[in-house]
Amino acid sequence: MQEFTNKIEMKKLLLFNVNKVPIFLAIPLIGMLLSCTQTTTNTMSDTLQTIHNRKSVRKYTEQAVPKEKIDVLLKAAMAAPSSKNNQPWSFYVITNKAMLVKLSEQLPFAKMLAKAPLAIIVCGDNTKGVTNPEQSLNWALDCSAASQNLLLAAEAEGLGAVWTGVFPYSDRVNAVQEALQLPEYIIPLNIIPVGYPDGEQLPKDKFNLDVINWIE
Repeated sequence: MQEFTNKIEMKKLLLFNVNKVPIFLAIPLIGMLLSCTQTTTNTMSDTLQTIHNRKSVRKYTEQAVPKEKIDVLLKAAMAAPSSKNNQPWSFYVITNKAMLVKLSEQLPFAKMLAKAPLAIIVCGDNTKGVTNPEQSLNWALDCSAASQNLLLAAEAEGLGAVWTGVFPYSDRVNAVQEALQLPEYIIPLNIIPVGYPDGEQLPKDKFNLDVINWIE
């Protein structure tokens, strides 16, 4: 975001000053302006491409994921919006093979954990935020936004990932809490296996005009 802002300010500066300099200096300035515009356009295009290319990947190679890439995923997750900026999330990065196998055996739709090099468990911290009953599940909404950011970051980094649900199924929540010895106020929303895709995976075209309603 800071980089984007700096480019906007540079464009303003160039536009304001380009008519005040000699022609031999104006030409390079115009070139810089065009470069800034092109870079911004490409960035927006890359963002949309990542969104549309995201897919659920359930098969991974044995290649380990560098910590630097894991950090990219976690930073993206924590850039998500949250109600009143409470940021009610907590992340557990699991690389222990025995733990991954154990969780794969206890969760009905997370069998791929046994073959994944790592998984990230996105949890909600129930001590954060308000106690109003109407807002008691805000953590789940906020952690869902964080999870989507994480999945998009994985796509952008050339990784494969898939959301496997834990909450609101009490048996799955209990299984994860017991396996990780989590306190009751830390509620696992999902487990996201992460790794390098094994084979080509293609995204699904989910655009559907039937679900769009215009009110004009």
